Amino acid sequence: MKTLFFSSKSHDITYFTKQNADYNFTLDFQEARLSIDTVALCQGYEAICVFVNDQVNKQVIEQLKGMGVKHIALRCAGFNNVDLQAAKQLGINVSRVPAYSPEAVAEHTVALMMTLNRKLHKAYNRVRENNFSLNGLIGFNFHGKTAGIIGYGKIGRCTANILLGLGCKVICYDPIAQDTPSKDVTFVSLDTLLANSDIISLHCPLTSESQYMINDDSIHKMKDDVMLINTSRGGLVDSKAVIRGLKSRKIGQLGLDVYEMESDLFFEDKSWEIMQDDVFDRLVGFPNVLITGHQGFFTHEALQQIAQTTLNNLALMAKKQSDPNTFLA
Repeated sequence: MKTLFFSSKSHDITYFTKQNADYNFTLDFQEARLSIDTVALCQGYEAICVFVNDQVNKQVIEQLKGMGVKHIALRCAGFNNVDLQAAKQLGINVSRVPAYSPEAVAEHTVALMMTLNRKLHKAYNRVRENNFSLNGLIGFNFHGKTAGIIGYGKIGRCTANILLGLGCKVICYDPIAQDTPSKDVTFVSLDTLLANSDIISLHCPLTSESQYMINDDSIHKMKDDVMLINTSRGGLVDSKAVIRGLKSRKIGQLGLDVYEMESDLFFEDKSWEIMQDDVFDRLVGFPNVLITGHQGFFTHEALQQIAQTTLNNLALMAKKQSDPNTFLA
């Protein structure tokens, strides 16, 4: 099984090479992202492995078919960057890693909440400069607050459990999982969640229905001074609407691990470049905004599981088998 990895970083090489000892596949790693400009690199490969910001649209898939690629392995849970219909029509299998480590993303989600609330990032910098003033560092108790979880999948459930442990009342909106029994979580309508939550955390996939679900209208329905967290997909949030919400003080604190235009920024060192994205530049300029570069998944346990599941998907494909939990097309 000869497989080419796109958007490869050093951790990909380390974890996949270690796990490959059990499979003995031929794995080649490419730093470039997959796009119509780089698809020619796939010549001679049976499978390719892609990440969240690789472009796997119809045009790319048609080129892959012509080169004899039989399988597209996603080493992530989200698949909004893949044209599944085109892959199915052309007979190319697509697999993903639906549950690598929900605890990893959930814990990062709550870390963003805690850091924003208690201004830990600002306090850290102050103390390094021998400034021990507490002015401006006041936070709130999570105990007794209402946390709204949008999307009650594995990550949403883990996040809810942590917040319940902190003493929060947890309400949830999920049209699919609303019949999931839970004595601790109350399922409500989206409007009810928006109107009653002190903290709102997004944990749903990006689809045509969920794109920009956080917009001017939904922000208007939220409590004043709400904390909004997104560790799911950037396209769930209309960044310009969020900026307006921050300026009007409707949004009191914003934590992001994803960004709708992150493919031009994240996973690369841009420290020596002039920022060309004015919207992102405006967001990071707010004192009550904390952004991390899509690192919610980045734990030892998660990387191990991602490598193991991805390689197992390749093994199943080689045997002309599939797992309904991981194969999309």
